[in-house]
Amino acid sequence: MEKIATPADSGLVLDRRQIITGATALGLSATFGAAPAMAQGTPKKGGTLRLGMEGGSASDSLDPRTYADSIPIAYSLMFWNTLVEIDTKGNATPELAESWESKPGATEWIINLRKGMTFTSGKVLDVDDVIYSIGLHRGADTKSPAKGILEPIKEMKKLSPTQLQITLSAGNADLPFILSDYHLIIVPKDTKDFSKPDGTGAFTLVEWQPGVRIVAKRKPGDYWKPGRGNFDTVELRYIIDAAARTQALVTGQVDAVNRLDPKTVGLLSKNKNLQVSRTKGTGNRFAFVALTDTDPFKNRDLVLAMKYGIDRKKIVENVYSGYATIGNDHTIGPANKYYDAKQAQRPYDLDKAKFHLKKSGYTGGIELQVSEGAYSGATDSGVLFQEAFKKTGGNIDLKRVSGDGYWDNVWLKAPFCAVYWGNRPTADLQLSQTFVKGQAWNDTHYDNPKFDKLVVDARVELDETKRKGMYAECQRLLSDEAGMVCFAIGDQMDGGNVKLRGLQPHARYDLNDQRIAEKGWFA
Repeated sequence: MEKIATPADSGLVLDRRQIITGATALGLSATFGAAPAMAQGTPKKGGTLRLGMEGGSASDSLDPRTYADSIPIAYSLMFWNTLVEIDTKGNATPELAESWESKPGATEWIINLRKGMTFTSGKVLDVDDVIYSIGLHRGADTKSPAKGILEPIKEMKKLSPTQLQITLSAGNADLPFILSDYHLIIVPKDTKDFSKPDGTGAFTLVEWQPGVRIVAKRKPGDYWKPGRGNFDTVELRYIIDAAARTQALVTGQVDAVNRLDPKTVGLLSKNKNLQVSRTKGTGNRFAFVALTDTDPFKNRDLVLAMKYGIDRKKIVENVYSGYATIGNDHTIGPANKYYDAKQAQRPYDLDKAKFHLKKSGYTGGIELQVSEGAYSGATDSGVLFQEAFKKTGGNIDLKRVSGDGYWDNVWLKAPFCAVYWGNRPTADLQLSQTFVKGQAWNDTHYDNPKFDKLVVDARVELDETKRKGMYAECQRLLSDEAGMVCFAIGDQMDGGNVKLRGLQPHARYDLNDQRIAEKGWFA
């Protein structure tokens, strides 16, 4: 077996072939908060971090099987940890798992846990806790969105209190990335009540008002990750409106916000009291999605008419002020190494849009449900889409709906609605969660056996040229067939007080992978 244990933020990139064949042996211990932290000075304890965030609602829960947006991810990581963390460059690095090993073929894995880790209750972390925590998202009865990505797990076996064997039904070199999924926090075995978080994280819960705010305080003593867990208190406020969120930052009511309005970034950058953290091309995938097993979107020509009938460039320039990349109707972004740059970008083409609309035979209105609760700019993007599509002779009826409960009441239920997809660390996760048949979050109900097989085959393909070709074909199929109109991939842009440290670009999510509460401190 080959041992894989990469230091956080070390910049090391593990080649997939190395993981499977054992060509390179790495016996490295995990370190946290090293180079990036030192570049910003020595971390200091104390203070209250006030966060103003979009990405949640009054229906939020502390149960990890319900997480679907940024705020639940952020507060979850104050209290709990996962087995694997993703570093700023997008590499899988140890968290509660100290290291991992894989046999050739990547079907059998050994996960080695850190010794002496304790939950808030004082219970010592054990493999039984890990098996239970992962098991929450498996089985016929679970409604967890992580169920699909865990289906390949054939068996989990306790080898010792700190050593777990995971056997997969098929090889997957990306298992460490799967174990970094934000749903897979590790809780004590038999946990039923999540309203009283018992975790290995840096903080404990003080106050919890879903849709309003959440308050946490630092645990006594030193956090197990050196240089992290510095704030005495963290207050996370739900501020869904982008203008209100920005105003709160400018006036000093909060210390950091996520999802800055691109229209205000230029002005905020000139404020000497503020900082803007921008990660280009790794932000949210902004889209409108249609259920292709529901009328009228069963009609492929109608969907193609919409894909050609949207002026993506105009939306990027006017709604996102250029702080975005034009999307091409799938979720693989240009920063991903498997992004197919050769795939022709679908333009705003009135002739083709009219051709497909006429061929579809559909003459009715198309209802598109939008809300700023889906993402900032969803409404304005919908208006521009409506205006552009009108020139084809078709009609999009824009229905503005409440942001409160949007992800429970509209997404996955409305035939055509606004949605954003966050970045994922691997192409496999980006595609399998979103488009494979039967996945809980397949929000277009895309159903293509060829695509599903390509995803599975690419997962174990060792030849990088062949693997890249497989993912390129996946992108082509989605662009041509799926009910997603992905018109833009945004830049991640957070704002913060200039005294706040740890607010740096991240390859996955905003606010330093939603870990600013754990990673940050005040200068």
